[in-house]
Amino acid sequence: MRALYMVELEEDERTELKELLSGGSEKVRKLKRAQILLAADQGKTDREVPDAIDAGTSTVFRTRRKYVEGGLEHALSEKRRPGGERKLSGREVALVTALACTDAPSGSARWTLELLAGELVRLTDHESLSRETIRRRLKENELKPWRHSMWCIPKVDAEYVARMENILDLYEEPPDPKRPVVNFDETPIQLIGETRVPIAAKRGRLRKIDYEYRRNGTAYLFVTVDRHAGRRKVNVTDRRTRADFAAEMRELVDVDYPDADRIRVVLDNLNTHSAASLYEAFPPAEARRILRKLEFHFTPKHASWLNMVEIEIGVLSKQCLNRRIPDKATLVREVAEWERRRNAQGATIRWLFTVEKARQKMGAAYPRTAGGDPSKPLC
Repeated sequence: MRALYMVELEEDERTELKELLSGGSEKVRKLKRAQILLAADQGKTDREVPDAIDAGTSTVFRTRRKYVEGGLEHALSEKRRPGGERKLSGREVALVTALACTDAPSGSARWTLELLAGELVRLTDHESLSRETIRRRLKENELKPWRHSMWCIPKVDAEYVARMENILDLYEEPPDPKRPVVNFDETPIQLIGETRVPIAAKRGRLRKIDYEYRRNGTAYLFVTVDRHAGRRKVNVTDRRTRADFAAEMRELVDVDYPDADRIRVVLDNLNTHSAASLYEAFPPAEARRILRKLEFHFTPKHASWLNMVEIEIGVLSKQCLNRRIPDKATLVREVAEWERRRNAQGATIRWLFTVEKARQKMGAAYPRTAGGDPSKPLC
């Protein structure tokens, strides 16, 4: 049976298609259409072409029709038939785009294609609209209202910039054993036990763990990282109080860096991270003795990513903590082994973000001073 739409290519069209198929970086769909047109030009029917080039019969039919109706360029493209009218006018497209950027209607977590189609029908003279019509118009504007991204939205002001550049300057300094830079933070971990004994893995069968579990309380991990020395330390505690923070700082001074003149500690803005915590935990003379060797550098608010220890905690979570750990004793043993192995490797952190890069990437967010460019000096 002969196809309804007959394809008879001109010589220059055949040449163009062959050149298209000979190389380049065109989309696979476009190359497939070129193969269809060349096969159809050789007299193959809609049933014969799919067997020759591995294409669906509906694709073959649509490609033939587009060639007959609109020529070679139209047949190779994904656009509608020349002169075809869209269901939505430019104003209606702008309306559905604006709707997709607003909060979803009451009772809905987010906009869906069906909700947008229904709302547009309500606001315009259309009797009905398909979800595909809405999807295509949203795609043109690179919108997917049913998706969202969790993000930390900081307030970039003068204080934010001052703290950020202070820490970035600190990271760029050469290593100094007498004045080490130590990143500090803590993280909670839920202790979880099994209610049923897991079934061991066998050849061809995964290990099976029951979905039910038992909560056995919470522990806290206090993590310090010295990236220049390639060393990290993890202490496990029952709580995360001012006294616990003070104990960590005393251990840092007396045990980890007893010969240092000054220990520069990078940490976030948790309420326990303060000099006052040491005065609450120790007598004044002892608190002052410890603080004389400490120099706190705080990250900007909502910018904990500037603290390198966050990277190390992520590695710890992935390599060691991503499982059910039933009790504190097991947690202490497993974390200690992870710490020993990673320190033996001398693993370190390669930090690439500098003050210069911050001014280039975040220049628009920097506070304007005398109308100047933050990347250039004012004088």
